Formats: sequence, C-alpha cells, structure tokens
Amino acid sequence: MTTSATGLEQARQKMTDAGVAPAAIETFTRFYGLLESGESGLLRETEIEPLTDIPRHADLDLDEAEAAAALARTAIIKLNGGLGTSMGMDQAKSLLPVRQVADGGTLTFLDVIVGQVQAAREATGARLPLILMNSFRTQEDTLSALAPYADLAVDGLPLDFLQNREPKLLADTLEPVSWPADPSLEWCPPGHGDLYPALHASGVVRALLDAGFRYASVSNSDNLGAAPDAAIAGWFAASGAPYAAELCRKTPADVKGGQLVVRRSDGRIVQRETAQTHPDDMSSALDASKHPFFHANNLWFDLEALAAELERTGGVLELPLIRNEKTVDPADPSSPKVVQIESAMGAAVAVFDGAVAIEVGRERFLPVKTTNDLLVLRSDVYDLTDDFRLVATAPAPLVDLDTAYFKLVGGFSERFAAGAPSLRDAESLTVRGDWTFGAGVRVAGKGALEDPGTPAQVPDGATVGPDGLTG
Repeated sequence: MTTSATGLEQARQKMTDAGVAPAAIETFTRFYGLLESGESGLLRETEIEPLTDIPRHADLDLDEAEAAAALARTAIIKLNGGLGTSMGMDQAKSLLPVRQVADGGTLTFLDVIVGQVQAAREATGARLPLILMNSFRTQEDTLSALAPYADLAVDGLPLDFLQNREPKLLADTLEPVSWPADPSLEWCPPGHGDLYPALHASGVVRALLDAGFRYASVSNSDNLGAAPDAAIAGWFAASGAPYAAELCRKTPADVKGGQLVVRRSDGRIVQRETAQTHPDDMSSALDASKHPFFHANNLWFDLEALAAELERTGGVLELPLIRNEKTVDPADPSSPKVVQIESAMGAAVAVFDGAVAIEVGRERFLPVKTTNDLLVLRSDVYDLTDDFRLVATAPAPLVDLDTAYFKLVGGFSERFAAGAPSLRDAESLTVRGDWTFGAGVRVAGKGALEDPGTPAQVPDGATVGPDGLTG
C-alpha cells in the first residue's frame, strides 16, 4: 500500500506539474494532513448553539446617499467555475438560457447578471466591477460570451481570475487516482473555499484596493437573486465588520444546505455544512424551530480585512475540512472510490473577528441546481424587471420531474421545447414518465402526471391538475 506521505508527495508533484498555484498546493497539503489524521470535519450538535438573533434586510432604514456611496466602493464577484455536469452540461452553467425575451431570443444566467450590474451602475453611478472566478473549463466560453459587452470591464481590473484544481485521491491509499480512460476525471475542484487561495494567487484583492474599492459582494453565478444591493452595502459598510453572510429563513422545502451556528467552546460564529453534520444530528439541524436559517452563500467582505488575512496566511485560510467520497467516474458507480478534499467559502466566517450575518428574503436566493429549479425560473412564477431582477408573482411551487427523462438539459429542453407551462396557480408539479409539454400548458393546484408507460403528449392549452390532464 502507498503510504500517505508518498501519496501527498505524488499529489503535490502532480499539482506542481499542472501549474496549480502554490497557495492552492499548500491549502491542499493542510487538508491532506487533516484527512490523514482522520479528521471528519463534523460539528456535533452538542458543540454548538443555534444562531437566531440577527438583523433583517427588510428592516434596514438607510440614507440613500450613504447606501449609494457604499455601493460605489463595492465590487461584484461571481463564482463561475461550475459546468452543470449534474444536468448533463459540458460548459459553464451560467451560459444556460434561463429566460425568454419579447423578440423571441433568450437570456442566459450570465446575460441577466450583466444586466443587473449595468442597471445598478446606471441607477447609482457606481463603477461596480463584475469579476468572475472561472475554472479552466469555463474561462474560454465565458469570456467569449462576455465579448459583446464592450463597456463591462472597469479600467485596471480583470473580468475574471482562475480557480484551482486538485487531484482526486484513492479512498484506500490516499494517493492520486490514475484514470487513463479520461484523465480529466483525475481532477476535481476544491470546493468554493478555493476562493481564498485563488484570490491570493490572482492579486485581485490588491488590484481592487488600488482602484479605490473597499468592499466585495460574492455569490454563485447560478443564483440570480443575488443582485447588487445598495441597502446591504450601506449596512455592511456602517457595521465596520470584516465579513457578513446573508441567511434565509427555512421553509419545509429547505432540507439541505449550510447554516451558521455558534461554537460553544469560544462563542464564535462558524458554518456547518450538511456534509459536516453527523447522521444522528441531522433531524436537529433540519429543525427550523431550532435552527431557523440556512446560508444563502452570498457573502460580503471588507477588502482591507481580507487582504490582511490573505497576506498573513499566504492564502491558506484555516477552513474546516469537508471529506467528500465519490467514484472517480461519477457516471460509473463501479469505478474506484475516491476522496475529494473540499471546503466551503462561507466557513471563513470563523476566521474573521467580528463577523456578522443578516436575514434576507427568498428573492435573494434563487439557485438552479436541477432542471426542477430551472423550470420554475423559466416559468411565469417570475417576472424579469427592467433592472433584470427576478420578481416572484406567486409562491414558487415544488417541481419534481422524472429524472429518467428530465434530469439532463438535453432531454428537459426537448420536452419543454414549446416553453415552460404556467405555474402561477400551481402548488406543485409531479411528472412521472416520458411526457412532452405543448404550448400554453397550465398547471393548477397539485398538478400530477402518472407514467403512461410510453411517450405521451400534454396537448397545447391543456391544464395539469391533481387528477392529471383536463381541458
């Protein structure tokens, strides 16, 4: 058996040969040591207290001029390294069409993000840079898609910087896996905690400070709810805090995701991800009466505090380990078992003294992780405003499409080629079997379609209700 020391040496050499940034290699080395020692990263319920008393976005009462002044010193950073592989995509998820427009064209996630930034610039006069954290596999396509936006870049600042990558490790030996059938599967992203070594390696934080910016708003590119917000920028600036996290109040639909808790040993706010929750504690973690909030993964940074921490640590922030066990080929459960070393960017809350949190509404949390989410976002449940915000016209229904036919974007798009059905009057939509939807379809109440056994059509103008098709 390969010793772990040999495994680490091999992994470091592999990363060096691939040109991975030194800060990322040192971060990986730190996590490897935790992994070798048996560190699970678990936070037991007995070790923490719920976080319950935080300010609300809806209650903020700020002078508009002060809020605009704070936004003028803010940069927008979007995490854009995801390929949407769980939905069968092989390019940046942010390039997926998400809305139709009046002229028959479509807008991608990236188009909407750019529209939000440009609208906020026009409304406030802020320079508001947009900077993407791309991966090696999303950079080229993304920058090509941004090329038509000639006035998007802010002088002296890049449009993007690159996240890092690390080797997958064989679960039984902790040595880097070899997979000649597809060498790209030997690598994995380090989780969004890689934001910090990537920022350090790129010099983006120093470039922003040198250009006169003081704050950064960071969010995922598949969350179109995280639009530039002057009120939150003003609140954060006035707080004097080095770091802030946006939290949403849980609903029955929120069964997973990170949450902020208070560590009993030192009273510090820390993040607990689902992967860090012991199975015996899962019911408590999901109990909204005990832990009322979940993490929206929208973060705010004081760039001076962030620069100081990156400089002090060389970009190697002491984040908790997340051990993620998978197979080297996600599509082949018989392929070798591997460990992916990951971390969460929100876990940095424990690094910054005086970190704070704010409760925001669900309008700031609209992520698309599955085609179920995509259908709701494309439907009439949301209106797209002139400033490119998605505004709910009705409560979002719970959509559950048959994964055998709708999980991948290709199959999903074929079956909704005539457009998304109306979901404004729907409580839920459950589809089993191979159904193709016609134009002008409406879902009412708890809409449900049973598996017909063979491919079937929902006719143009039909209604899907609790008893199936009508009209």
